[in-house]
Amino acid sequence: MKLSMNINYSGDFHADVQKVVDLEKAGLDVVWVPEAYSFDAVSQMGYLAAKTDTIEIGSGILNVFSRTATCMAQTAAGLDFVSNGRFILGLGAGYHKTEFFALGVDFDERNALFDEALELLPKAWSGEPFDADGIHFTAKGVIQRPRPAQVPIPIWIGGNSKLSRRRAATVQGWMPMGIPEEVARTTRSPHISGLEQLADMIAEVKDLAGDRAGELDFCMSYMEEGIHTPTEDVDRHFAELGKMEAAGVTYVNIGHPPTTPQQMLDFIAAFGETYITN
Repeated sequence: MKLSMNINYSGDFHADVQKVVDLEKAGLDVVWVPEAYSFDAVSQMGYLAAKTDTIEIGSGILNVFSRTATCMAQTAAGLDFVSNGRFILGLGAGYHKTEFFALGVDFDERNALFDEALELLPKAWSGEPFDADGIHFTAKGVIQRPRPAQVPIPIWIGGNSKLSRRRAATVQGWMPMGIPEEVARTTRSPHISGLEQLADMIAEVKDLAGDRAGELDFCMSYMEEGIHTPTEDVDRHFAELGKMEAAGVTYVNIGHPPTTPQQMLDFIAAFGETYITN
């Protein structure tokens, strides 16, 4: 499994980027950049791409309704190009009606907008002329060049719903949310109670993917307590990580408590040496 972490909203993005640079050296494989009530994620990811060399950079997540499908294709292609093929396009349908209202998008269109984007994105990244009639756009004979470094750019679907899982089976990855039950109700997304349920969901996605099942990635947050002191209770955490891997998880997302930059680096180094290397 690979190790991933979300970048925090600290109010000092330059300092956060330096943390990511240091975390890359410490062994972090992927950094996820959210887009919510702060800076847009795209400018941050472009800056991260310029400051790093090997770490994968993923949107965690971009709401599809925030951009037209053609704009999303351009955005993702640009990020993949400047990062030399290190970009992961994490997408979500969105659930906060206030966000839709703020952008002038009809909340009831969210699923239609998502599906039209999934259909258009590979066409746009092919470098060949394509036509598309969207809900709010028309593209005729459009050619998007240069092509991104990855063709296609890996698309990962965020969310726990059955529809999210069906979509994930058609792309490259799934990012279920390991959130408390009360948060799941707010986000209108099924609560994942444990690894047994997660394993069943991953198996469902793989079954839907058919022959492509082995190509899919799955990123899940580590849900057991005590991992922030990675050199303690090692056997229990090893067993839990082994269960996650057996369930089909390929990327484990590790949250971190508020710490100093040095403590965060020490944590990543200790976690990687204790669990990932071994």
